[in-house]
Amino acid sequence: MSPPRLSRHPWPAFLGRRTARLLPSLAVVLTASFAMIRLVPGDPVRAALGVDAAPALVAARRHQLGLDQPFLAQYRHYLAGLLHGDLGTSLVTGAPVAELVRTRLPATLGIALPAFLATLAVALPGGLLAAVHTRDGRRPRAELAFTAVTATLAGVPDFVLAAGLTALLAVGLQLLPVAGAAGAGSAVLPVLALALAPTAVLVRIVRVEALKVLSEDYMRTARAKRLPPVRLYLRHAAPNMATASLTVAGSLLPAMIAGTVLVEKVFAWPGIGSAMAQSVVAQDYPVVQAMVLILGTTVLLAGLAVDLLLALVNPRSAIGEM
Repeated sequence: MSPPRLSRHPWPAFLGRRTARLLPSLAVVLTASFAMIRLVPGDPVRAALGVDAAPALVAARRHQLGLDQPFLAQYRHYLAGLLHGDLGTSLVTGAPVAELVRTRLPATLGIALPAFLATLAVALPGGLLAAVHTRDGRRPRAELAFTAVTATLAGVPDFVLAAGLTALLAVGLQLLPVAGAAGAGSAVLPVLALALAPTAVLVRIVRVEALKVLSEDYMRTARAKRLPPVRLYLRHAAPNMATASLTVAGSLLPAMIAGTVLVEKVFAWPGIGSAMAQSVVAQDYPVVQAMVLILGTTVLLAGLAVDLLLALVNPRSAIGEM
């Protein structure tokens, strides 16, 4: 008897299963972003028009936005709008929120994605290198310095790192622009502010995982064969520590994406985060609602991407779940 189609082709089933897991989380994000402006105390329309606005004007604006309809009717209208790319209308400017997202989202991705890639590029080889040089109790001073530096960086909030980097590199040394988005150099400080703490966390965990791998019998056998260091560590050690390291990296993604709100505010970066902060102050709740939806969906999609990357690194994890 021939094997079932899914056993011969595990990837479609794997993708379908991961997508199915994503849908409930996406439904929660959709519902939470919708309920936000309905549950916040006060009247967002009154806040946008001012306390002196005529009641008739407030009522007309609420009717225009559909806020005078029952909760479930508003929710159905909200979902229908999303299917057509309608994220609502700003209470302050009257402009479509989708246009604001279209202009702001690339700027946020322009610092969040490089920050995540920089974290992987530094933490994975850095943790392995630290493990190689400190295994079996070697170089205790280097291990102490490594632990102290990474623990300090991991515990510093993003906005404190942002302020410190600005004072050192922009104001003190005048190497980089203080704020704004005038050229590629302007992205360096925001990327560093987003990447430093996650890199410090990940490099510590990579080192621990690498120490476990280096103590395995097959690594001792490989060293006894006097294999070249590049082959020994990159071919034998790195793949066996990659799964746990990438899993941790994926868990750091939500914090990095959430950190864009504060970092963009500090550096006046024209992204989703700064728009969300400005909208909270202005009580422009439809914009806040859309930004929460975008950031939440980005976190979910990033988690899916990490799952796919893990399956590529270790295909048996995907096939074994069939």
